[in-house]
Amino acid sequence: MKKSIIVIGSGFSGLASASFLAKEGHEVTLLEKNDSLGGRARQFSTEGFVFDMGPSWYWMPDVFDRYFDCFGKKVSDYYDLVHLDPSYKVVWGKEDAWDIPANYEKLKALFEKYEKGAGEQLDRFIQDAAYKYEVGMNKLVHVASANPLAYLSKEVVTGVFKLQLFSSFREHAQKYFSHPKILGIIEFPVLFLGETAQKIPALYSLMNYADIKLGTHYPMGGMHKIIEGMVSLAQELGVNIKTSSEVKELKFKGKRIEEVVTATGNYKADYVMNTADYHHFETQILPDEFRAYDEAYWDKKTMAPSCLLFYLGFNKRIPNLSHHNLFFDESLDEHSKEIYEDPKWPTSPLFYTCVPSVTDSSVAPEGYENVFLLMPIASDLKDDEATHEYYFDYMIKKMEVFTGEQNLKENIVYKRSFSGIDFKNSYHAYKGNAYGLANTLDQTAFLRPRIRSKKVQNLFHAGQLTLPGPGMPPSLISGEIAAKELINLIN
Repeated sequence: MKKSIIVIGSGFSGLASASFLAKEGHEVTLLEKNDSLGGRARQFSTEGFVFDMGPSWYWMPDVFDRYFDCFGKKVSDYYDLVHLDPSYKVVWGKEDAWDIPANYEKLKALFEKYEKGAGEQLDRFIQDAAYKYEVGMNKLVHVASANPLAYLSKEVVTGVFKLQLFSSFREHAQKYFSHPKILGIIEFPVLFLGETAQKIPALYSLMNYADIKLGTHYPMGGMHKIIEGMVSLAQELGVNIKTSSEVKELKFKGKRIEEVVTATGNYKADYVMNTADYHHFETQILPDEFRAYDEAYWDKKTMAPSCLLFYLGFNKRIPNLSHHNLFFDESLDEHSKEIYEDPKWPTSPLFYTCVPSVTDSSVAPEGYENVFLLMPIASDLKDDEATHEYYFDYMIKKMEVFTGEQNLKENIVYKRSFSGIDFKNSYHAYKGNAYGLANTLDQTAFLRPRIRSKKVQNLFHAGQLTLPGPGMPPSLISGEIAAKELINLIN
């Protein structure tokens, strides 16, 4: 039976859930708070520059292939995907940097150069990571149930020790490698998962498989091309998309939402799929009696990092930089502690520099450079312009030392910052987080906030604060599994 379904939020999970619901023949209206689509993956253009506002790493291409295949489409129907080589550059110091090759044998040779036997050890490490990727990404993340028994599949039960759910990522990595720079590369993918490498489960070496074996990609025109493709597909399926339509209130009939009230109009609803910030929706939109999780519950949760971002346009090309650059010339452990264990603005932070104009001439005027700076920080820090400028100078000076370019600030023709307060204002992000709930063991699978509301009969949730977790691929999958749970209820 055809139902009227309201989807709130136009990020990856919102667009995915809307499309799967529309594919089943339901009447779907998607409401977006902002005036542009994509959530954290929005994009803006100014003065000839095109800036992706959030995600910049295209990993796990198989997840996107599978998504579009569900609708009889291909990634290539919507955007041109290129495989980056080198995958990224790691800057250890002024004249010390590693280009991480896309070719696996070349990476083995690089590791072997710095640690005897590390090439063969990488084979063993990746073989283990491949198993975790297969079970983790193709089995576990597609389980939406709040019932722990639903996770007792044959693969999980028989492979629980192999999955290493209860082992430390740091200890796991150190069984294979000892060179600090190799360990830095191995640990880098878990930096944004919400805890130090000592406390993240070794299960997440599956991220290394995504990095090393599946590779780093880029959609020409920017990461927002993925959103554009998903929007095009959603509209083709009949999804009605409304921007500048922030949800202000819900009208109830008994324990069911009957109407969604927005800044621009009211919408009748048989069902509601919320993919906006779960905490905000629960504590600010739902009446008290319908809240499944109170403020105390949320306050106890461990959040993944926030970040300080800068979108920069330079009137010259900058030498020695790759598309992706990790400035790892300071202690990863110390920076991690100041994010997770002793939250504060970091003393000597690591940071990331993305230069998409190295790959894509369309994102900057000819002869100019498009640069995106990101520094991970703890969530909910005191945020002000003076602090932004301090760390901006810190990062620019590091770039000057490495590139050999002096006075880079004089070549900046466009500059915009974005930090915790902006995440709160733009996305109602809980504590200004950028990546959602941390992927700690006690916040994994059925221990995360539920997809289906416990108190509202026709309310579902998707996105980075529920199952399966944060990041583009998990958010995409979250929209799918939430939609399918709702479809199963309707049917």
